[in-house]
Amino acid sequence: MGDRKIKVETLTRVEGEGGLFIRMRGETIEEVRLEIYEPPRLFEALLRGRPLEDAPDITARICGICPVAYQMSSVHALEAALEVTVSPEIRRLRRLLYCGEWIESHGLHMHLLHAPDFLGFESGLEMAKQFPDEVNRGLRLKKHGNQLVDLLGGRAIHPVNVCVGGFYRIPRRNEFQKLIPDFEWGLNAAMETTRWLAGFDFPEMESDCDFVSLSHPDEYPMNAGVMKSSLGDVIEVEQYEEEFEERQVPHSTALQAFRKSTGRPYLLGPLSRINLNRNQLFPQARKLADEIGWESVCRNPHKAIIARGLEIVHAYEEALSILRDQYPGGKPRESYSPQAGTGKSATEAPRGTLYHRYDIDDQGKIVEACIVPPTSQNQSQIEVDLKHVVAESMGNEEAELARKCENLVRAYDPCISCSTHFLKVTIDRD
Repeated sequence: MGDRKIKVETLTRVEGEGGLFIRMRGETIEEVRLEIYEPPRLFEALLRGRPLEDAPDITARICGICPVAYQMSSVHALEAALEVTVSPEIRRLRRLLYCGEWIESHGLHMHLLHAPDFLGFESGLEMAKQFPDEVNRGLRLKKHGNQLVDLLGGRAIHPVNVCVGGFYRIPRRNEFQKLIPDFEWGLNAAMETTRWLAGFDFPEMESDCDFVSLSHPDEYPMNAGVMKSSLGDVIEVEQYEEEFEERQVPHSTALQAFRKSTGRPYLLGPLSRINLNRNQLFPQARKLADEIGWESVCRNPHKAIIARGLEIVHAYEEALSILRDQYPGGKPRESYSPQAGTGKSATEAPRGTLYHRYDIDDQGKIVEACIVPPTSQNQSQIEVDLKHVVAESMGNEEAELARKCENLVRAYDPCISCSTHFLKVTIDRD
């Protein structure tokens, strides 16, 4: 077998602009690169010198798929710097808002971006011709998430109702109750979806990775907790930058991340969360995991789609528990006075742990900002896993090998930015 180069110019069915490059010399894999060429967007620099109140709205613009995650990490970090403690009612409403984001993001990914890979379709539109009920179900689930984000966030995309200390406005009781029938349907539909996904034919694969996510003793990780690893160690969020290191690589505009203590990459996201926090799932999600035979620790990244299914079931369960509860009442936000300080926070975006740090001055202006998104943290582990696929499939034709690599990348649901392009594959044989 001669020297081969395989280049996927643009990945499809992922959010943003990225490609793949593979170089093989005989039976040796010389290089595998996940190339992210999205231009840097410089949000951290944009925040410097601005009033801290601007941060939640500005960071929401980083992503149209997961703006809530950016807002939650932002307000939690700023509240830590200001020594603000929100009420239990506000805390629950923030989890409710996060449920909306998980529902819309997971619903979209499972049905339209990832399921086509297992069913032999190039796109969700093609799949809809033979699986119209499943696609329509996914669109309805996504709509539920958007409705919830719209209600609590002020609008479905880039919400504007989140602020430091709470919300600008709390919806009326009847506005919450109107969502209950749809969410009761959605819970059953999410369970049907997860059973459907569990029946897919998954490629065999074992990823030797370090699973990392937030963990909390009383709830499934979403917006609070400590960093937990499958290696058995625990890291306080305040020590995040002491343990996790970002490095620049020549082939990517996104930084890659490694653990300082091991020198190795790590994996964030639903597979890590389920593996590390399965017992914190709500009852029906936990029961469903047992029913479909979910492993105690699943190391097959292709099965992350099932983990998303379990999480969307959990999100519907938790959302209903809050929607049905007594109206939260109380004031919409806590007051505060500007003071100099540093605040750090990590929350669980749909794709994994999102970290924010802010240094603010005594006038309430942002002096420095640090934002570490999950996709850039996962990038190095994705490349490690791609090498496994290439090693197992070297005898395949270029088109088939490129397809298998693309399928694996989509399993991580990378959110490079907010756009999708059509695929162009260039193969150069030496």
